[in-house]
Amino acid sequence: MQYNKTEHTVSGIKLAYIGGGSRGWAWKFMTDLAIEPAMSGEVALYDIDRPAAEANEIIGNKIDAMPETAGHWRYRVADTLAEALRGADFVVISILPGTFDEMAVDVHLPERLGIWQSVGDTAGPGGIIRALRTLPMYVPIAEGIRDHCPGAWVINYTNPMSLCVQVLYHVFPGVKAFGCCHEVFGTQKLLAAVAAEALGVPAPARRDIRVNVVGINHFTWFTEASYEGVDLFPVYRAFVDRYYEQGFDEPDKNWANSTFECAHRVKFDLFRRYGAIAAAGDRHLAEFMPGDEYLNDPATVRRWKFGLTTVDWRKADLAERRAKSRAYVEGRRAIDREPSGEEGILLMKALVGLTRTVSNVNLPNAGQIPNLPLGAVVETNAVFTKNSIKPVLAGPLPGAILALTLPHVQNHERTLKAALTCDREAVVQAFLNDPNTRAKCTDEAAIRALVDDMIHGTAAYLPAGWQASGPQTGKE
Repeated sequence: MQYNKTEHTVSGIKLAYIGGGSRGWAWKFMTDLAIEPAMSGEVALYDIDRPAAEANEIIGNKIDAMPETAGHWRYRVADTLAEALRGADFVVISILPGTFDEMAVDVHLPERLGIWQSVGDTAGPGGIIRALRTLPMYVPIAEGIRDHCPGAWVINYTNPMSLCVQVLYHVFPGVKAFGCCHEVFGTQKLLAAVAAEALGVPAPARRDIRVNVVGINHFTWFTEASYEGVDLFPVYRAFVDRYYEQGFDEPDKNWANSTFECAHRVKFDLFRRYGAIAAAGDRHLAEFMPGDEYLNDPATVRRWKFGLTTVDWRKADLAERRAKSRAYVEGRRAIDREPSGEEGILLMKALVGLTRTVSNVNLPNAGQIPNLPLGAVVETNAVFTKNSIKPVLAGPLPGAILALTLPHVQNHERTLKAALTCDREAVVQAFLNDPNTRAKCTDEAAIRALVDDMIHGTAAYLPAGWQASGPQTGKE
């Protein structure tokens, strides 16, 4: 990298993009890079689906050639993981572990026991089984970073976020990795609307809502929130009372067919119950709670006005994105320059010394949340400056919220062990400890059978050791 003091720019940045064949999010990330004028360099795209990476090489270089592009990056496909990582200053990881056929097993097979999941990629049976596929894929990535770019900053976007970050540190303790997630931003935007309505001001920018973030990814909470010195907690309480029944922000719709939208009723209810502002989308928050509450059945989900994101919807969406990729490559469609809404580029800008910023990130707990285990990956604010990330001391989780969070932190340990040692019993114990599962099924034999069938359903993307571990029910 080369810093130009006169222009206050950094050029020659080497970025390795693992999962560089992404259809959709990669284009937004490329747009983020193109919008930022202070940084430029080269992006090595690596993906096990090489044709997808080759398409993104063409798309990325087309974005770079647009006259309105401010930050210039050359895109190239790397033949191997080692080639992509060699000498990298930054590594971005955004992969899909397996296919949507495997995700259909994650999300929908537990429904036979009345276990409903609105996302299925972080907590609950779906998150646990997804991790069994994902974490072994992260082992060679972590080893490659150790061997080819040990000083690189590593930005993870893959779910399950907490476990992906944790396994990077497990394999390479010296890694400089953190996880980025935009879920908190949505709640900041909600609070901006709250402030505008209550204070009679124009809607503030999201970043002007100052918050203290505590928790784990997708189960984050604000224990403080303010706008220009005004405490937003009393304002939010009145807002919740006003919109509790009908919800806010999303128009009435057939919630049975909803994908990502919500009316914030789950977070309103959690605020009334626990006194802190739940700071993620309702789809994610619901999965961390006992399964007989917000996810009891599809009718319950509709009453709370969020959606069950089906894998059939995801498959249809992927087909549309594949068609869009072909149209971009062949020049039959202008490339949409839509930013991602993430802060990864801003964080990169701070880490190369061009600015200073504060953002919520996922990092191993070094005391920023003192009543969660040290080393557990937690989500709090952190200060980003040149070659430095310093987590903010966020304070303890409130007692009742701590009790909700600990089973998931415990399951992270069980799932990491299971994924790296092919330990089937650890998976069973994680299922039995999961609040969603535990509230809907107390039949241990049925849960063991579900574990066996879900492992069988994802076997094509699991290490060979799972075959040796053998099923526990004889059903496989």
